[in-house]
Amino acid sequence: MSQFRVETRPETPTVGITENVTMTGFAKIADRIPEIVAWLAERDTHPAGPLFFRFHVIDMAAELVVEAGFPVPDDAALTPSGDVTLGTVPAGRYVTTVHHGHPDELIDVTGALLQWAAGEGLTFDRHDTDAGDAWAGRFEFYLTDPREQPDMAEWDTELAFKLAD
Repeated sequence: MSQFRVETRPETPTVGITENVTMTGFAKIADRIPEIVAWLAERDTHPAGPLFFRFHVIDMAAELVVEAGFPVPDDAALTPSGDVTLGTVPAGRYVTTVHHGHPDELIDVTGALLQWAAGEGLTFDRHDTDAGDAWAGRFEFYLTDPREQPDMAEWDTELAFKLAD
């Protein structure tokens, strides 16, 4: 089983595209990743970290509000345009773990992370809304480059869920 830990992270600037998707229609947001890479290249900058999916609002039975994006250099002078927006990985304490395996297994890893945090008495920075469970920072960071390792069963993915201050 994955090892869970609490760590403090600084605020990190990001760029991304956000979509409303269903669990079965997740490709709608994943297919937009090349747009973000091209957008960065057009502005003579590059990702400063791994691809992430940020889950802003979760309603597993209906829709999720998901952002695909990348951290960017602190000194990148960027202006949002089109569907690409600027944001941040918020500063704060996060429960984290790294999963080695297929992304389809992340649902079970997420469940284990949430259960571990509850057992530790930790509270996440989230609240209920009419649209679902809204999170201040719930990330999946894809640490493996699929161009270098096409076998998804060999990927490393970091989960990082922000704790309440």
